[in-house]
Amino acid sequence: MAKTPSPFRPLKISVLTVSDTRSLAEDTSGDALVDLLTKAGHTLSGRQIIKDDVYQMRAVVSNWIADENTHVVLITGGTGFYSRDSTPEAMTPLFDKTIEGFGELFRQISYDEIGTSTIQSRAMAGLANQTLIFCLPGSTGACKTAWNGILEEQLNASHRPCNFVSMLIGPLAPTQHEG
Repeated sequence: MAKTPSPFRPLKISVLTVSDTRSLAEDTSGDALVDLLTKAGHTLSGRQIIKDDVYQMRAVVSNWIADENTHVVLITGGTGFYSRDSTPEAMTPLFDKTIEGFGELFRQISYDEIGTSTIQSRAMAGLANQTLIFCLPGSTGACKTAWNGILEEQLNASHRPCNFVSMLIGPLAPTQHEG
């Protein structure tokens, strides 16, 4: 008997924008992520904008990963090489596991769009307290690239051969899943 494909299961996703200059009114990257995740059927569970400060980032994300109702944290900004870019340094100590393939795949996809400039991206991801954390560049285009090229499928329970959903919210009960 063939297995019935898994149905879509909405996740609760928080968005953090790291910027020393943007306000909510100018946060086009955060707006794009919120728009993409809600159009995909997920729920926005939190949103903040903070300055590029290691300890402020850790405090906000620590609160979200301690909340069992937050499944995913999307961070935009602070992944470059400028002196104030510190998102990877802020998040790495929180990770229980690093998702090495995310940064690699993001840079591969980005190469087609921005060429060798993708080498300056320190996009990365990890798992902390059963919560996924994705660190994306601050540009709106990069956020859309990450969502459309990676995140939309990996945060969708129906994507095969694998995705992150059952790891985050558990498998469906057999009666819900099988015909």
